[in-house]
Amino acid sequence: MLTNAFVLGASGGEFNSGDILFQLVMFLVLMALLKKFAWGPLMGIMQQREDHIAGEISAAEQSRVEANKVLEEQRQLLKEARTEAQAMIENSKKQGVEQREEIITVARQEAERLKESAKREIETQKEQAVAALQKQVASLSVLIASKVIEKELSAEDQQKLINDYIQEVGEER
Repeated sequence: MLTNAFVLGASGGEFNSGDILFQLVMFLVLMALLKKFAWGPLMGIMQQREDHIAGEISAAEQSRVEANKVLEEQRQLLKEARTEAQAMIENSKKQGVEQREEIITVARQEAERLKESAKREIETQKEQAVAALQKQVASLSVLIASKVIEKELSAEDQQKLINDYIQEVGEER
């Protein structure tokens, strides 16, 4: 009974150990051939693919690190450029204020110089006018004295004479 239970498709109902042994050897040979010709190359391809993917991941990570480094450098350069631009703006403002103050100072000095020059000119003109007036008064006095000496004048005649001479002086100017 026990032998009947172990029958594996045998036609006679008997247990054939030679067939089992042959099939087992063939199975082992097939496994060795598969391992040598299929499994080994398949595992090699799988290993190459795994290495390639790992290399791509490593390269991507390295590229990401480099990109972050470049980004940080660009940010630093931008920050430096902004700082430099701000310094240039501040410097320009400072120079503008200094130039404005210098221009105002020069303008004030020029105005003061022109004012002093005008005062001197006015004073010179005034002195010339006074000298001319004194000269005219002197000549008028001499003329009036000569006329008075020539004749005795009444108060009305003196007034008329003075008015005539004043009018003459006005016409000479």
